[in-house]
Amino acid sequence: MNNPNIILEETKDGSHTLFVPAMNEHYHSVNGALQESMHVFIDAGLRKVEVEKISVLEIGFGTGLNAFLTLLESEKLQKEIHFTSLELYPLPENIYSKLNYGEIIAPEKAGLFTKLHQAEWEKSCEITPLFHLQKKKADLCQYDFGDEIYDLIYFDAFAPDKQPEMWHPELFQKLSDHTNPGGILTTYCAKGVVRRAMQAAGYSVERLQGPPGKREMLRATKI
Repeated sequence: MNNPNIILEETKDGSHTLFVPAMNEHYHSVNGALQESMHVFIDAGLRKVEVEKISVLEIGFGTGLNAFLTLLESEKLQKEIHFTSLELYPLPENIYSKLNYGEIIAPEKAGLFTKLHQAEWEKSCEITPLFHLQKKKADLCQYDFGDEIYDLIYFDAFAPDKQPEMWHPELFQKLSDHTNPGGILTTYCAKGVVRRAMQAAGYSVERLQGPPGKREMLRATKI
């Protein structure tokens, strides 16, 4: 994936996704990228966090859709959010500049979507007074969290059959060790092996209704 041939596609809800032919994989559900991100990460995750100042970890910055939706939600909730995203393969400007999220979700805030992508890497950047972003060019498998701890984790890696190394039980234990008690991890994946890995790592795991086109998803809460 160092130099993937990436194809821009429109999903069923009108929002864009990206297709990577070398992996035969999309960045989002073809049934609706926006609907999937809202359902899995905002509705089932962010809106369930009760603390006033929220620390979020995202596994896979990707298109920036989850970060953009979280920024917009911070304004609705009037909560301060510190958002850390690990991404080993950042998108180039000629790709992210074509994504239509800004214009279809919040045209008046479209500039903020661009600002997320243009934010300096490896540095905490104030995107708005309520939303701070730190993008790290890093591989979760090798990443040292130090004393970092999170209230919410968006686990948005490519599917287990495409990127199996990202779904090992040891990684969920690593994430659990850096999740606050009562903290939440959400993912679109509902495979039994993933659920059991989360449970073994100290999470209480729920199967929830999935986004359009998917029967189930998982939400894990740190015990």
